[in-house]
Amino acid sequence: MDLFDDLLRGVRAKGAVFAGSVLTPPWTLRFTKEAYLTLCVPLSGAGWIVRDDGGEPQPLRTGEAAIVRGPEPFAFTDAPQTPVGRPERIPDGDGRTMLLVGAYRVPGEVPRRLLRALPPVAVVPDEHDCAAMRGYLEAQLTAGLPGRQIVVDRLLDWLLVCTLRQWFDRPGAAPPAWYLALGDEVAGPALRAMHAAPERAWTLPSLAAVAGVSRSTFAKRFQALLGEPPLTYLTEWRMTLAADLLSEPGTTVAAVARRVGYADPFSFSAAFKRVMGVSPSAHRVVGEDPAGVLAGG
Repeated sequence: MDLFDDLLRGVRAKGAVFAGSVLTPPWTLRFTKEAYLTLCVPLSGAGWIVRDDGGEPQPLRTGEAAIVRGPEPFAFTDAPQTPVGRPERIPDGDGRTMLLVGAYRVPGEVPRRLLRALPPVAVVPDEHDCAAMRGYLEAQLTAGLPGRQIVVDRLLDWLLVCTLRQWFDRPGAAPPAWYLALGDEVAGPALRAMHAAPERAWTLPSLAAVAGVSRSTFAKRFQALLGEPPLTYLTEWRMTLAADLLSEPGTTVAAVARRVGYADPFSFSAAFKRVMGVSPSAHRVVGEDPAGVLAGG
């Protein structure tokens, strides 16, 4: 168990869309469902991703995958108009453009940490057996077999994870600090321990023991990689988990406090308000704020 696992837990495609068949230029496919995360995979052909917020259009070809961060609408088009003129057409072979799209609601505060680490559009080449996978996906969508929607949705979930890792691992990437720290021989084991058992009464010495180094060495290394002390990170992660737990029907503040390592609901409430800016009770009724959860770095 690690932070990457936690951030993607509960993020599932549902009702993936097969947008295409034969598209004759000029064409535009609009996506306005306000999903927090959208995975676009051309099965054939090519086009451009154009966001409504005026960002730079991004080319997307067969053999690539794009992750579009929402909830702003966007379009997939053959060749968008730009202030400097119409861009050159991308050759698309026989002219047959087919796009597979998976939209993700991204429920809760935990996975939204991942959104804040992503650019508006991330395009990466598919380094897996892309030809075989594209052919299999297209066959599942066109053959009319029982259960095809579930099969395609789960395959898209797998492709989303691979695409995210590839984006962070690409040459010249600037992945978030937590992603780099997961691979560190000192900070990595401690991070995994905290995420596997956030309810444990972790201390600096116990985390250093997990890392297999002295307390001072561990604290210095963790601070250098994550930009904050280990116990500060732990508190912030516990409050992120608590924010999602509080949204579960029938859950009490005392029960949430115990699940994130607080025996006393009063000390938990004080920590929650300090980190999240509102009390646990107020958090229940605030609801979602898409603009807020996507702000920041």
